[in-house]
Amino acid sequence: MNLPIVDMHCDMLSFLATVPGANPFAPDQIACAIPLLTKGNVRMQVMAIYTDVRPESTNLAIKQATIFQNLLKENTDVLGYAGQEFLKNWENQSQIGIIASVENATGFGNEQASWKEIHTQFDKLLDQVGKFAYISLTHHTENRFGGGNYADGIGLKDDGKRLLDHIAGKQIPIDLSHTSDLLAEGILNHIDLQKLDIPVIASHSNFRFIWNHRRNLTDEFAKEIAHRGGIIGVNFLRAFLDTDVPERLFDHLLHGFAIGAEKSVCFGADFFYTGNFPDQSRIPFYFPLAENAGKYLSILDHLETDLDKNQLKDLAYGNALNFYRKLWS
Repeated sequence: MNLPIVDMHCDMLSFLATVPGANPFAPDQIACAIPLLTKGNVRMQVMAIYTDVRPESTNLAIKQATIFQNLLKENTDVLGYAGQEFLKNWENQSQIGIIASVENATGFGNEQASWKEIHTQFDKLLDQVGKFAYISLTHHTENRFGGGNYADGIGLKDDGKRLLDHIAGKQIPIDLSHTSDLLAEGILNHIDLQKLDIPVIASHSNFRFIWNHRRNLTDEFAKEIAHRGGIIGVNFLRAFLDTDVPERLFDHLLHGFAIGAEKSVCFGADFFYTGNFPDQSRIPFYFPLAENAGKYLSILDHLETDLDKNQLKDLAYGNALNFYRKLWS
């Protein structure tokens, strides 16, 4: 089924910022290379500004934002900025629309940064990229804002509350994909208690009911995201699907429909550079049926017996497109 695709997460920017000789057009280097996006009919791709918890995190974030700008300037034939006007004229677009997100708020300020520095960095990054598709407070580990998905028992810290207060009203979703359960709970509670205008999503997460991994969402959190009108991008990484059964990808996708999130589930493939990854047990990172961005259409073909045409459209692009059209209208 040849439908346009929206994908909620890839790590193209950190790949280009950190890997010597990195080429966005090289399919043998990264699974979201531009020719593979074209092959998979991707029409909107979120590119994360990813940083680890390091003193130099802010410099790396600026470097990635500059790379995002340069991708748009140097590749106008194939790439466009996926802002409000792009989405408004979605049906007439021939370019791949790209938009930046922030994966780990250490990109705004390391553990020693003052709040004046954090606000300045926030504004600088936002000015460079135009809009944030979403912000994740954490990655895998703990930082000054809260606990990442491998930081059990660490929830929302005071600095996390302060950053949420700063985000409120700016049409920027908060992402639960890399939170500890306690942090996710804290984010939702703080938004509600303070009556903050912050949409909630999970940009690249699967379902713990299907594969019991703490990186995946509980049904409780998934239903809460759906209830709040957010979106959930299903992740293609083998570690979060089922390390042995490739077809589990389809179970995760269909589970979103089964629990009442049919207007939320979308794609969040999480393609990143794997060449220097230290944990060899993760190889292969992706099953062949979902090993690169050229595979979206064959995944939809497989689902034709389980989902009707409207459901397939919602999954491919409709849910994500409608979310951002409403958010940025």
